[in-house]
Formats: sequence, structure tokens, C-alpha cells
Amino acid sequence: MAVSWRNWLANEGVKHLCLFIWLSLNVLLFWKTFLLYNQGPEYHYLHQMLGLGLCLSRASASVLNLNCSLILLPVCRTLLAYLRGSQKVPSRRTRRLLDKSRTFHITCGVTICIFSGVHVAAHLVNALNFSVNFSEDFAELNAARYRDEDPRKLLFTTVPGLTGVGMVLVLFLMITASTYAIRVSNYDIFWYTHNLFFVFYMLLMLHVSGGLLKYQANLDTHPPGCINPNGTRYQNVHLPDHSLEHFHESFPGGLSKPDELTKNRSVKICMEEPRFQANFPQTWLWISGPLCLYCAERLYRCIRSNKPVTIISVISHPSDVMEIRMIKENFKARPGQYIILHCPSVSALENHPFTLTMCPTETKATFGVHLKIVGDWTERFRDLLLPPSNQDSEILPFIQSRKYPKLYIDGPFGSPFEESLNYEVSLCVAGGIGVTPFASILNTLLDDWKPYKLRRLYFIWVCRDIQSFRWFADLLCVLHNKFWQENRPDYVNIQLYLSQTDGIQKIIGEKYQALNSRLFIGRPRWKLLFDEIAKCNRGIFHLRHDNLVILAWGSPWTIDSFLFNDIHRTSDKHSRINFYSVLMKTWEFCCCCYCLCSILKPNSKTGEDHL
Repeated sequence: MAVSWRNWLANEGVKHLCLFIWLSLNVLLFWKTFLLYNQGPEYHYLHQMLGLGLCLSRASASVLNLNCSLILLPVCRTLLAYLRGSQKVPSRRTRRLLDKSRTFHITCGVTICIFSGVHVAAHLVNALNFSVNFSEDFAELNAARYRDEDPRKLLFTTVPGLTGVGMVLVLFLMITASTYAIRVSNYDIFWYTHNLFFVFYMLLMLHVSGGLLKYQANLDTHPPGCINPNGTRYQNVHLPDHSLEHFHESFPGGLSKPDELTKNRSVKICMEEPRFQANFPQTWLWISGPLCLYCAERLYRCIRSNKPVTIISVISHPSDVMEIRMIKENFKARPGQYIILHCPSVSALENHPFTLTMCPTETKATFGVHLKIVGDWTERFRDLLLPPSNQDSEILPFIQSRKYPKLYIDGPFGSPFEESLNYEVSLCVAGGIGVTPFASILNTLLDDWKPYKLRRLYFIWVCRDIQSFRWFADLLCVLHNKFWQENRPDYVNIQLYLSQTDGIQKIIGEKYQALNSRLFIGRPRWKLLFDEIAKCNRGIFHLRHDNLVILAWGSPWTIDSFLFNDIHRTSDKHSRINFYSVLMKTWEFCCCCYCLCSILKPNSKTGEDHL
């Protein structure tokens, strides 16, 4: 797809700039540390003993320090939500960059895994070299106690060795449990193992306190490679080239001057033996700030979520969807945000995120979520709220005599869908249960649409089962009637697409008469849709190039197949569209596309469906 440099820079420039800065920091730290331990005079004797393994182990450790600190920042959800909603962050590019927090978290995690492998392999070589190259001349520099000592003893009898093995085990559990297959099949395993990062950081702080690797502390009185003829037992020690500048003085008077020392011009004389000291631990300098920030946020979230919500009603919808309406004092949220639910009666430690489908307003404090029953947690949760005898009922109103289990919420947290009201034209595409973030936006417009910048909303909803439309059919009908009464029928353009035709007459009737003309069979015809958007909003796009935002949410097999591929193929021919995508996969979230669009140039010819 031919994308102009200006469009690419506007949509992807900041992201790639941050990626370049991060990559440069990793390369710079690795190379600088490698050179320090390879050529630094204070590590001359240690390098002679360990060789390349020393350089690789310390260089990889520097990269690990950087990424172990950065990986905590993207999971500070409250901070990210504050920055997204703050007036101090007005830039759209900055807000879109915040949406990449999860991707950056994964990138740092993969980097930690790769360089942990390098670090472990290098230290295994170091353990072997400590044993093989044991020297009585450098007794305090050796980690081994005698020559040919079993290297495995260094791994299991020293603090760095034991903590290193522990960190490898924790990291292995976190890596394997983070795979997509395990997260989908058993989210509990992912959740519990990921919380082992507290153990990982504790072991990391202890790991650097062992003091096995040491540097020479008296370079001024004992430059590397020199010989003390009155006390040294060093044999065949050669001065490294980078240390020649240390020797300008003549041989000290009153001392014997063996011929064998003066014949070799590379041998220098000194008065002291080398003294070695353990390196000062620097890891805590890297991770203490982000770790304290994360712990402070977790404490704040714990305090904020310690009071249970009041459940107003529980609604059972078709296709295994349950709606919960709640009230909590002083709870505020913006359309498009999500919360985390915690029900101790279901699981003491398990939490799950769900998008808000109804946000509290100034006139009403009620908010709600829709849950798709697709796992053991949601099944147990559904059984607690909806007794088996009443699961087929549509609405179960709140009754004082009925006791619901205690339910706690954490949040709200920000998401890309908050941007839908910040543009003059929004195209919202939902697949199945992916309609949930757009439901909160529609509810907000139903309450009051005038304070927002949005002037036209295109709402596309694709479902396999027509019963799924009943989740928000009442909302769509009320919204449609509202704008007709206010003489704004073009404010919301609703299009419903059904991939199956069985039983279509069973749901469409007098109750949802307003949706009859908006129900289509098949998939959206993107070329015709973009032609319509460009034609109807020509004046808006003429003023600004970035007045259209495209948001999509749904299952990967729904969104990936018909949105990304088809829209890109359509834009190749007649529209200069550049996409900024955010792929998010959590408990209920599957994928999201969020983009800016330049001026659309509609084709004069009628479009054909590319599907």
C-alpha cells in the first residue's frame, strides 16, 4: 500500500522513534559494558582468568538491568489512565503511544528472556574457568577454592548461584504460562505465575549481593601486569598495552634488580600486591524507582478497591452473555474504559478485566459490564449470580432479600476507545462481543452528545448469530429514535451485518422495527462504505486531515480477516488510509485497530465487494 511519508510519520513516527531510542540504549549499554570488562585495567586479572565469558555476562547484565526496570512502567495502569485523561497530555500521538504499553511490556519481556539466556550461558563458562584457571597467586580473586573444583558447587553453594537458579526457574514458569495457548485454555495459570515477578525481583536484589566478581582497587600502586620482586610469586605476567602510561618512574632504589626482569621490557616493577574488592551492586539503582512506583500504585489500587460494589441487577442475555449493573460511591469513568472484577467467592486471587458498557453520569450513578461466559471463572461467577432455575429469565431485578456475593472492582483504566469522542467522524467496527466498548460510547451519546467533538458516528456490528443483536437492540432503537426526534438522523449511522440467515424472522419484529432497514446479510462492503464516508463528510475532511478515527474490536478470526485485510486492499485503490493498530488479547479482549485517516478521495465508480 502506497502510504505517504507524511502519513507514516504522523501515525508511526513517534512509535518508531521510541523504539529506536530503546534499542540504542540497549546497544550502548551492552557495548560500553563489554569494552569495560574487556579492556578496563581494573578487570585485567579477572579477564585473564575468565576470558570472553566475563564480558558477555556483565554486558548482558546491563541490558537486563535496563529492561527489568522498564518492564514495570507499562503495567502501571492507573498512571497510564491518568496520563491519557490528563489535559497535560493533549497530543494524540502521545495518547496513541500510551496504547502501545502492552506491546512495549512484551518487548521488554522477550528481551529479558533472550539476554537471560546469554547471561546464564556466560556464567556457566565463568564457573568452569574459575575452576580450571584457579591460581594461588590470586586467591581472593578466585570464586573456586581449589583447582578443578566441581563447577556445580559454585552454582548451588553461593548466593549468586542459588538466586540465579531460582530466577531461571521463575522466568521459565512465567514464559511458558504467558503463551497464547495457556492464556486461553487456563487463564488462572497465567495469572498466578505472572505474579511470581515479586519473587523474581527479590531474588534479583539478592543475586547482586554475592560479590563473586571483583575489580582491582589499587591501580595507582599496582598497575596491571607489574611484578613485586620482594613478595610476588607471579610468573609470566605481561603488561597489557593500555597500561603502559602508568610507568614513568625509574626502578625504586635499594631493591635488587634481577637481570631476568630487566631483560623483558614488557615487565614492570611495583611495590604492592594487587588488592581486589567486590563490585558495588548497581541493580537496585535501576529497578528501585520503577518498583517503588509500581508498589505504590498497587497499594493505591488495593485501597481504592477494598469496598465492594452494590449490585443493582443481573441480566441474562442470549448466546451466554450476562450483564451486571452496579453502583459504587464516588466511582467515575469515561466511555471506552475498562474495570477489573474480583469476586472472592469465585477465586481469592483471580481478577479479570471487562469493558464498561455503561458509565456513570451526573444524573445516574449506575454502571455496568457485559460478560461472555467462556471459561471456568465466568461460569462459576454466573452460577453465583444466576441460580440454575432462573438462568433463562431475561432480567433479575435487585431484591433486598436476595444476597449477591461480594464483588470488588479496580479501575477504571484507559483504552484506545476513549479516542472515539475526540474526533469529528468515528468509524466503530465490532465483531460479536467486541461491541462492549462501543456500548458505553452509545450510552454516553444517548445521555448527552452535545459536549463532545464527535459530529458523526458510523457503527458497524457483525455477528454470526442474530440473537446476539438483542444484547443492545433496545439501546440502538432508543438511540435511533432520539436523534430522529432531535432532527439529527445522520448523527449515528447503524449497520448490522449477519453471517447466518437461519431464524432471521424470529427476532425482527415490531419491537425492533427501527433496525429492520439496517440489517444486512454478509460482510461490510468497505469500498462503498468509505465512498459514503468521504462523500458525506467532504467538508470536515477538507478542513483537517485527521478528523476520522477507525476503531475495531472483536475476535481475531473476525476482525483480522475482514477488517485489516479488506480495508488495506480497498485503500490501495482509492483511499490514502494509514492504520495505527493496537493488538490486545486479555480475558475478554481480542484485538483492536485504531488509526488516523487522511483526506479520503472517493472513487467515482461504484464499489465492488472484494470479499
